Amino acid sequence: MEYQDKTIVCVDCGTEFIFSAGEQLFYATKNFRNEPKRCKECKAKRNQALNTARVKVETVATCANCGKETTVPFKPTQGRPVYCRECFLQQRQISATA
Repeated sequence: MEYQDKTIVCVDCGTEFIFSAGEQLFYATKNFRNEPKRCKECKAKRNQALNTARVKVETVATCANCGKETTVPFKPTQGRPVYCRECFLQQRQISATA
């Protein structure tokens, strides 16, 4: 199949951009079914916004078992114990053998 450059309108900014024959061939080899909706600039902005939303949360907490201060990759909820790495691994080991 022979591909030809195609003009597409960006859904975000409304500018026209070229979906080149080479890009179409690449999409076909990867079995991508949908054409791009955004120009390269808007796609980059969108990816940047999505990546900043995925920033990990680090929360300082006190271990419920040994009392040591630790950081955890989540926000603890009320009433649930938080363990440091060592105590967490001990709890996990106890649960596995029980």
